[in-house]
Amino acid sequence: MSMNTTVGSTARLLGAALRALLVLSIICGVIYPLAVMGIGQGLFHHQANGSEIRADGRTVGSSLIGQRYDLPLKDGQETPDPDLKWFQPRPSNGLGTNSVNTQYQLILSGATNRAGDNEELIQWVKDAKAAVVKDNSVDGHKIKPSDVPPDAVTSSGSGLDPAISPQYADIQVNRVAKLNNLDITQVQKLVNDHKDGRILGFIGEPRVNVLELNIALKALEAK
Repeated sequence: MSMNTTVGSTARLLGAALRALLVLSIICGVIYPLAVMGIGQGLFHHQANGSEIRADGRTVGSSLIGQRYDLPLKDGQETPDPDLKWFQPRPSNGLGTNSVNTQYQLILSGATNRAGDNEELIQWVKDAKAAVVKDNSVDGHKIKPSDVPPDAVTSSGSGLDPAISPQYADIQVNRVAKLNNLDITQVQKLVNDHKDGRILGFIGEPRVNVLELNIALKALEAK
């Protein structure tokens, strides 16, 4: 085989490879992303844009990511106290701090990675249950340890669960009503109105989105 034939074959192979690269780059890097984005924006606009929740004309969060409702840190405190005038989410081990840009709080998703017989985890659950009983027991309404559901004392696998069980929402009603000077019946109706059942009737568990519930609570308080 002559040198010219070898060079020609190599050039043809390179040319074919470059053409394939160009075509695949256009299809996979331009056409396909634009098609997916178009379908998402056209058919699933809310989900494609982060499932944003808006209140007072601005975005206040996402229905997919939990938020905490805490008081400002006091001098010497490392962990803030919960602001008990609001419905509280389940423990959020996924919320961390951002040492790079302190203007924002970095959201870290992850579980505790501790076994069920881990002594530290067991103590966390005991302390959390005692706090839930104490915080939600008001005059004339005593919470019993057996009333506390598992999601009130444990975090989700992601640590960022936006929802709580209807049982956990219900045991917070009397506390929230008292601290906001609201009628218990009104607050219980808010909870009932924000209870979602299983998806398609059999997927997942009944739940209450805490952010949406607290936005409704704020609106009720404003009245």
